[in-house]
Amino acid sequence: MEAWRPPWLALSSVLLLSPAASQQPPGCRHQCGNITVPNPFGIGAGCHRAAAAGSGGRGFELDVAGYGHEVSAISMPSAEATVLLNASRACYDRPGDADGRAAASVLEHPMALNGSAFLFSSMKRKFVSIGCPELTYFVDGGGDYVAGCMSVCRPSGSTPLPGSCRGHDGCCQNNIPFRPRHLPPLPRQLHPPRRPAGQVVNLGMTTTLLANSTGCSYAFMVDAMWFWFWLAGTNFNRTGDFAVPVVLDWAISDAPSCAAARRDPTAYACRSAQSVCLESSNGPGYTCNCTGGYEGNPYVTNGCTASPARPKGSSGNATIPDGCRPDDKFTLALKAVTGVSIGVFLPLVSCFSAHLWLQKKRLLRAKRRFFEQHGGLLLQQQLGSLASSGVTFKIFSEEEVRKATDGFAEARVLGRGGQGVVYKGVLADGSAVAVKRSRVMEEKQVSGFAREMLILSQINHRNVVKLLGCCLEVEAPILVYEYVPNGSLHGHIHTGDGGKKLVLPADARLRIAAEAADAVAYIQSSASPPILHRDVKTANILLDGEVNAKVSDFGASRVAPADGAAVAALVQGTLGYLLTCQLTGKSDVYSFAVVVLELLTGRKAFCAEDDREDGCLAFSFLAAAQAGQHREVMDGRVMAVVGLEVVDEAAELVAQCLSLSSEERPTMKEVANKLQTLTTRACSGGKNAGTKTNGVAHY
Repeated sequence: MEAWRPPWLALSSVLLLSPAASQQPPGCRHQCGNITVPNPFGIGAGCHRAAAAGSGGRGFELDVAGYGHEVSAISMPSAEATVLLNASRACYDRPGDADGRAAASVLEHPMALNGSAFLFSSMKRKFVSIGCPELTYFVDGGGDYVAGCMSVCRPSGSTPLPGSCRGHDGCCQNNIPFRPRHLPPLPRQLHPPRRPAGQVVNLGMTTTLLANSTGCSYAFMVDAMWFWFWLAGTNFNRTGDFAVPVVLDWAISDAPSCAAARRDPTAYACRSAQSVCLESSNGPGYTCNCTGGYEGNPYVTNGCTASPARPKGSSGNATIPDGCRPDDKFTLALKAVTGVSIGVFLPLVSCFSAHLWLQKKRLLRAKRRFFEQHGGLLLQQQLGSLASSGVTFKIFSEEEVRKATDGFAEARVLGRGGQGVVYKGVLADGSAVAVKRSRVMEEKQVSGFAREMLILSQINHRNVVKLLGCCLEVEAPILVYEYVPNGSLHGHIHTGDGGKKLVLPADARLRIAAEAADAVAYIQSSASPPILHRDVKTANILLDGEVNAKVSDFGASRVAPADGAAVAALVQGTLGYLLTCQLTGKSDVYSFAVVVLELLTGRKAFCAEDDREDGCLAFSFLAAAQAGQHREVMDGRVMAVVGLEVVDEAAELVAQCLSLSSEERPTMKEVANKLQTLTTRACSGGKNAGTKTNGVAHY
């Protein structure tokens, strides 16, 4: 195994600049062979920009002696360096021995970045392993696991599986988690593949698979774009050493931002008068660039020079042979008019263009900040690993969402609530969706938002509104759900339609209650991990085209505590459905009992005009039940259709769910089972349900 190497780079080839543009300090080499070294890079001590104070690194020093890693390219505009890194290799004495294979040689090629000006690219890195069968993994400087993958070789003659480098063809890949610059750097060491004794048992390998194994295996991090071009036609069964390109981001890291850097003119890196400071796209720090119309090196005085000028009286591209052509002759009057027009309008156009450019730049920067703040990079990575399991969750751009809702037009509004507005949208493929635009997002929700989206995207229940995707490029994330056409249960029970009140038949009411209970019980007990809804109410239960219940609006939902204990939470939900701010599965049971009462009585959960127990339906029902008068608060049509015994048992169930002691309330699963039993009895014995049209009775 090679010894650990310090974090500086060997020079191979860099961006070609004139010696004047390089502007190295006196006595410093500005060339390596016929290659010019651009500032802030340099060869030797004192000839380069030093590392940030306290980092312990060597800054932008390059070493022509070949000690370190070979640099194949340096990009000044994009602040990237491409470095060649030998793949870590492990070769085995007995590649086909099913009893275990002894390693003949293990070679690692670590890359240390601690304290340097470099960081693995946040967008262009990919971890790859070739050879089989192998378990390959990536560790950081402390030896902790970061990422890994496993590959096997299918027997010769077997049916090929779709996809390349997916773990079944002697090649596997994985994404490396994003890590901001101000945190410890991402893996700096490739750990070689492991084939421990007894591998046939541990990894489930068969003798047939081992017979197709390779003699050597490799692990490496690589430029993702280069990898996909290299992948085509590659022979994974190889034994020689080889190098791959790795993209590194670099930035001036002795100041966290442009504003902070400008406070110290002596250390400020943007030296050219025609240079501009740009915030680093990969953590704290900044880079410099030449302004429009200038090119060269912004890190040295007068390093940005005007682009090649055209000969007088000509036009075209002066940077290519025969690129200039003579202009048409203007008359003196035309020249005068043109000159005056340009003198008047050019400053206006320039100012307006500069304003638009700055606005667009700020907008793009804000979108990226919001995307990363809401965990977009982590969510993208996790969704990629779940694609094979059938998860179709999508991350929408803000432009896609705006186009789907006609710019959030007022005519598209489906409903308004305390947390936001819901719009009807139509996606590019013609499918209808419901778009929820939140007004604000709690600060404590931001860190766990990506994880909650990942959990909710995997909920698949016939009575739960499907979460299709989200948009993270805005301050408060936008959620995209399946469209449910028949509106909310609250609207059907309590509001009229053109003066005619629509009343759900009694047997349909019990069925809807049973379906909704089954959905809430599913997310509490069958989802992984379990989820507490926290805002169960008739307004959050929708009806689809077949008048089936669809539980919606998980905006207040939280993952249930692993031990089932109650946790304190800010009061959320709607007046009339709440009892306590202690968050447990039994708090949803209490709220759902109020929903069942609304279905059986036709009354609202809370009515300010009602003088009974402050207008709270739950308290007035309990008072009537204690006096043996619960039938008096029930809808007469319900009792006539489902029968008094069913109504009495439903009332008893509701009373248990409304108990002040959470321990005395049943679980949501028990509530769902009981309501299903009552629904079956009501359907088998009920009659006179009224004139039914699409599941809704008109009285």
